[in-house]
Amino acid sequence: MNESKFHELADAAMLAIEQAIDDAGADIDYETTGNVMTLEFENRSQIIINRQEPMREIWLASQSGGYHFQYQENRWICSRSGEELMTLVKRECEKHAEETIDWA
Repeated sequence: MNESKFHELADAAMLAIEQAIDDAGADIDYETTGNVMTLEFENRSQIIINRQEPMREIWLASQSGGYHFQYQENRWICSRSGEELMTLVKRECEKHAEETIDWA
């Protein structure tokens, strides 16, 4: 995958995360600065999602650990667990928020 395609796909993934949070009405603040998106929760915990351009991956760091996602078969897939990015983001958000979130 070339650099421009990586940025296009990573942008779409980041936008999808923002949209899912907005659609759910979850009490999660998010901010994107450069290649890094920070999700902050009421209890002050955070999830950090960033693009690793040289590796053409998206990385996620949370209380549960670190995850690396590679684009395979039209999805961002975790190299460790095989989970899709959005599935893991939603699960981790619920852990950090300490409540069930009604994802649309």
